[in-house]
Amino acid sequence: MSTDLLYQVALTLVPHIGTVQAKILLQHCEAEEIFHAKKSFLEKIEGIGPIRAASITSFKDFSAAEEEIKFIEKYKIKTLFLSDKDYPQRLLNCYDSPTLLYYKGTADLNTTKIVAIIGTRSHTDYAKQVTEKLIKDLSGQKITIVSGLAFGVDAIAHKSAIKNNLSTIGVLAHGLDKVYPTEHAGLAKDMIKNDGGLLTEFRSNTTPDKHNFPTRNRIVAGMSDATIVIETGVKGGSMITAELANGYNKDVFAFPGKVTDTKSAGCNYLIKSNKAMLLTDAEELLQVMGWEERKSQKSGVRSQRELFIELSKEEKIIVEILKEKETVHIDEMNLKSGLSSSAVAAAILNLELQNVMVSLPGKLYRLA
Repeated sequence: MSTDLLYQVALTLVPHIGTVQAKILLQHCEAEEIFHAKKSFLEKIEGIGPIRAASITSFKDFSAAEEEIKFIEKYKIKTLFLSDKDYPQRLLNCYDSPTLLYYKGTADLNTTKIVAIIGTRSHTDYAKQVTEKLIKDLSGQKITIVSGLAFGVDAIAHKSAIKNNLSTIGVLAHGLDKVYPTEHAGLAKDMIKNDGGLLTEFRSNTTPDKHNFPTRNRIVAGMSDATIVIETGVKGGSMITAELANGYNKDVFAFPGKVTDTKSAGCNYLIKSNKAMLLTDAEELLQVMGWEERKSQKSGVRSQRELFIELSKEEKIIVEILKEKETVHIDEMNLKSGLSSSAVAAAILNLELQNVMVSLPGKLYRLA
């Protein structure tokens, strides 16, 4: 049994220590060190204080963490702690990043293009047609589809992704010891079998209680480059996810519906209030996100970056990262560069001013 994992799981069990406080603590010490630290040290950390410090120093329920690890090992579940390289890097920019994630599957959680497709559980034929056509038209792209494995639009998105050979990930509002709704057990197996996966921050024996779904929705929004709302009323989980995505500065899109259709009222509201961009097809999404394939430069034509030779050390690092692939997300740039976020931001600004690189929607960048 991994000692590191024991303390990582235990950290999620401490009363009064949520994801925000855990993130603060981990900026000062490793998970195991948190439990060995003195109360006087912990309570001086901004955002912790005496009550939370006492919760940590008095915590004794390591047996619950041990039981969870037995479950993890038995069912070959992968754990992703905040500091792990395979942890969804896009989530790190969310102030309430999950401390620990449980994952079953093979889909790359840090692939270059991830889209969340969400909508009402009681969908219309219009929503089904729109979802299926959108995903079919995206099938030529290496895009991973994320949703919540719920009835309605979620299930249609997962099934369409499988049909069109796209990886799809279901984010759950419960532990990996069950599938909810139970009718989607077969779908969940198909997702894993077809290079997809199931992801959750909830440990085993956690029931899909109502309050878990908004918590789950923040992962859907946070781990994706864009969130697409297919059909929804003015209230419900999809609207919560869209609001969360906006709060994380993610791109949000919505398909419009008839003004008399209550099931599209949420989409129409998001568009009207400028909280979502109006979307009608896959091509528009690819254009806005900068995911269209660019034509290669003509031979003999030297790009601006080749002419510009006075690059700083930091700028050279960023350029080398951008040379690796078509577009690079800011989270990946921060991770690969080894530079501070402020140094990366400064280098990006200078490179843009010199026309060496350009910014795209979705916090993506490419060479000019």
